[in-house]
Amino acid sequence: MDRLVNTVRPYAWGSTTAIPELLGVRPTGEPQAEMWMGAHPGAPSRVDRGTGPVALSEVIAADPEGELGADAVSLFGPRLPFLLKVLAAASPLSLQVHPDLEQAKEGYADEEERGVPADAPHRNYKDANHKPELICALTPFNGLCGFRDPNEAAELLAALEVDSLKPYVDILHAHPESHALREVLTAVLTADPEAMTETVRQAAAAAERLGALDGPHAPAYAAYASIAQHYPGDPGVIAAMLLNFVTLQPGEALYLGAGVPHAYLDGLGVEIMANSDNVLRCGLTPKHVDVPELLRVVRFESAAPAVLRPEADPSGEELYTTPIGEFRLSRHVLADGAAPRPLPAAGPQILLCASGEVSLRGADGELPLTRGQSAFVPAGEEAVLGGDGTVFRATVTA
Repeated sequence: MDRLVNTVRPYAWGSTTAIPELLGVRPTGEPQAEMWMGAHPGAPSRVDRGTGPVALSEVIAADPEGELGADAVSLFGPRLPFLLKVLAAASPLSLQVHPDLEQAKEGYADEEERGVPADAPHRNYKDANHKPELICALTPFNGLCGFRDPNEAAELLAALEVDSLKPYVDILHAHPESHALREVLTAVLTADPEAMTETVRQAAAAAERLGALDGPHAPAYAAYASIAQHYPGDPGVIAAMLLNFVTLQPGEALYLGAGVPHAYLDGLGVEIMANSDNVLRCGLTPKHVDVPELLRVVRFESAAPAVLRPEADPSGEELYTTPIGEFRLSRHVLADGAAPRPLPAAGPQILLCASGEVSLRGADGELPLTRGQSAFVPAGEEAVLGGDGTVFRATVTA
């Protein structure tokens, strides 16, 4: 077992207080957006096995099967296949979508063949992997996830009473679902920038007015008005209005598979994802938006957000069920005096203490964890979890 020393990423959208509060440290006044736990080359966690701090990525590279287990290496290669984060959003992240595995392989191979530099701002594919992800709320957490029913989206846009949005309303009413959503998103992202800036201004003013009224869509309108304040004139503000607005309560989660447009708006959560950097942006960003490639990846189908709630097994472990193998996220809610819980030893594990004080016991002794602290348990190493607190457990699917 290894205590992890983790890097906090200072992205501009991050909260200045949420992660410091979790860690029990004084805020610096700067945004602290994500705390990374894992072996991602961009900011690997560090461990100390008696010879000084070493990147977890280096430890794994030196003995992949010993650290990850033969099954994980056979399935996902000689690297930790997931990245665990604490994400603290104070303002909206970019509107984005992730490719499936086949699209990622094709896109990466194409850009490599064309010689697109790895650090080019217009490059879409940093690697050949997909990036499914799951976000679990630690506080009330707001986001956008998947397309609304086109008729509902049309109703929301029509209520804004903005003349330049009326053609989109007509399209959403007149076409089959997939064609309607594709046509409107394409029109929004390729519109004349000057005209779109004025459309966003008018739509934001109307959304602010409607968000202050009593009505079933008031929270969504208030969210769209807030997004526009952060991204004035950005076509992603109108694209966001095509999506479902969702609020997660603590303990609830969203799984985001390939092709699903989404954006996180505000709140603190635990996020887990496949170890990839592949993101195609749809707006709410100054970064490159590749509309043709985006249209190849987006799945133009409406669906209500599938909010996940943890399902407990006989051992007390509460699992967030997802359809992929690269990661498995579960939760242990421990009470003082309860029987310790053995942790399965088949695959690599990262444990994050989200509240209280817990301990891991193994063959080499005991490792205490307080709120915000985390640990890595190599494959095959038996550990027992006890104490009084809430612990998130990340591993691979058995």
